[in-house]
Amino acid sequence: MAWRAGLVASASLVLAACVAMAPAAGPGDAGDEAEITALLAEQAEAWNRGDIDSFMDGYARSDALRFASGGAVTRGWSATLARYKARYRDRAAMGTLTFSDLEIVALSDDAAVAHGAWQLARETDRPSGLFTLVLRQSPAGEWQIVSDTTTSAD
Repeated sequence: MAWRAGLVASASLVLAACVAMAPAAGPGDAGDEAEITALLAEQAEAWNRGDIDSFMDGYARSDALRFASGGAVTRGWSATLARYKARYRDRAAMGTLTFSDLEIVALSDDAAVAHGAWQLARETDRPSGLFTLVLRQSPAGEWQIVSDTTTSAD
């Protein structure tokens, strides 16, 4: 029995040493998750003000941006902005946006995936669905959406 206690103590020391040597922050650290969550909160706030242009600030201003929804893929920041403006022509169509059930998964130091649910509260309906966002951190350190797949539950 004494050998078991020694083995447990040795294993505990090895585990403690590994934890102590682990980096304090890395891919997916709390700061990155907080920044991505803040980005999505800013998008919801802009949407709820009726400001699609500011909502689009969360997306990478790139021709490589990919937005998939409703069985169609839109490519590029400008085309995605035009799609939003055509689909949501006024405040009544935009409704009030909420995001929930956020799950953020780090892929590397500068890439992450965010999963979540969305809902619009409008006078006549409550459309909702899910989204998967791929985000990259710009050289300036800002998180930006580079790919958005949004589905409707309705």
